[in-house]
Amino acid sequence: MRELTLDDLDDMVLGATLLGTGGGGDPYIARLMVRQAMEDYGSVNIVEPSELPPDGLVLTTAVIGAPTVIVEKVPAGTEFTSGVKALASYLGKDPVALMPIEVGGMNTLIPLATAAELGLPVIDADSMRRAFPQIEMTVFTLAGIPASPMSVADEKGNLVVFETVSNQMAETLARTSVMQLGMANAISCYSMTVDQVARHGIQGSMSYCVDLGKRLSAVQRGEEGAFDAFLEFAEAEVVFTGKIIDIDRRTTEGFARGTVVIEHLHDPARTMRIEIQNELLLAFEDGEPVVTTPDLICLLDLETAGPITTETLAYGQRVNVIAMPCAPEWHQPGMIELVGPAAFGYDVDYVPISGRKESAQ
Repeated sequence: MRELTLDDLDDMVLGATLLGTGGGGDPYIARLMVRQAMEDYGSVNIVEPSELPPDGLVLTTAVIGAPTVIVEKVPAGTEFTSGVKALASYLGKDPVALMPIEVGGMNTLIPLATAAELGLPVIDADSMRRAFPQIEMTVFTLAGIPASPMSVADEKGNLVVFETVSNQMAETLARTSVMQLGMANAISCYSMTVDQVARHGIQGSMSYCVDLGKRLSAVQRGEEGAFDAFLEFAEAEVVFTGKIIDIDRRTTEGFARGTVVIEHLHDPARTMRIEIQNELLLAFEDGEPVVTTPDLICLLDLETAGPITTETLAYGQRVNVIAMPCAPEWHQPGMIELVGPAAFGYDVDYVPISGRKESAQ
């Protein structure tokens, strides 16, 4: 068991912003929610599945919607506890812990604030170790674990609990509800046992997020060798360095979609195009894919080393484009169909970061 400290929280915010790959919602507001919850209700404990009863119920909570909307529609906080309580009531069983669906963006932190209020621990695991825009895009789907029954709640007290025949249909119904409830709401789904989390979840995600944030924080402080140490720890590489020269960004069908174009700082003839659906999905240079989902594309401000979210992208920003490999747990049958380029409508083959590195040598 690990008690979350305020220092851990700051590092977690930084790591979560990076792992959000531009999406997942800006964690700044969620950080304030966690701090307030810790002041009001006490500390939050991060636990391993082995510390809990194997048949205990685990619930999740997260924001669902478009990051561009979340900037203006600040969560009230009550919707997350309402969603968890409603799902627990529907299941007829109280949870022994909460878990983040994704360790990326504000959805890393929302479970912490909710857990503090409910007096529950948070399991050191998730289903992505990054952010993805759609509910079905989890390793739990690959394991055959249903996303429903699930709840969707807004800040006004509106709430719905429903069941679906597939995780893809769960995404469709939840997204339809969100479009009617203000485009940024609370969701609770993937109810499961502690044993299922232990067998099918991505373990150590919360700790990884903190450790990643610590290394990026050292870069921001200008410590000697910190950037290379960060890249080594994250198994990452810089694939492009440039200036944003064009942004097309829109909110449609419940998502923030768009394209960002970056001109190379030292060779203006080179440009990189990155496609967006809440998160940064695919990076192309000269029409050729350089990094593809499910591997991570992260933008770091060239001066501050701060991760940049899709809703804060701006013309003229100078950035490093960082490529990071997806969690090893993703490499199992069904991954490409669920979270590869084709899952987002792109006729592009997935080439893992390790394969790209080997071909460049």
